[in-house]
Amino acid sequence: MLILGLDPGTATTGFGLIKKEGKKITSLDFGLIETDKEISSPQRLILIHKEIKKIINKHKPDVVAMERLFFAANAKTAMDVGRACGIMIFTAAKANLEVFEYAPMTIKKVVAGNGKADKKMVQKALRKILGARVRSKKNGKTHFDNAADALAVALCHAYTIKVDKGGEK
Repeated sequence: MLILGLDPGTATTGFGLIKKEGKKITSLDFGLIETDKEISSPQRLILIHKEIKKIINKHKPDVVAMERLFFAANAKTAMDVGRACGIMIFTAAKANLEVFEYAPMTIKKVVAGNGKADKKMVQKALRKILGARVRSKKNGKTHFDNAADALAVALCHAYTIKVDKGGEK
């Protein structure tokens, strides 16, 4: 099973693709979709759609797992990220992919064993599970936190999916 994990954002969206074969889980790809804050919100959403569509067409995942929007203090940011989440769900649905959403605390609990784990704890758990090769890519500007969060969402799904006699679901 190929699982595409997404960490939604408008400026930076993280993506992570993992492969689950039985109990073996492998990281296949991860990175960022970045948009320029100087372009309009609708243009940013179009860019996010195009980039996720490219990733889906390239890797052909079986499902998409996303971090559920967590509403904090900034309502404007939450609205913008909510729009980006809608675009991501739409893009996956257009590709006939089922979308699963997970709360941040659930992801941290499943991956790092603690629902209140900080980013460093989650990244340490990711490296332990997926191997030391899951490191920040050296391309100048990186936000490995976003890509790591996306890998964590994909792992959360891999660990929580139901399995029946016919195989994985």
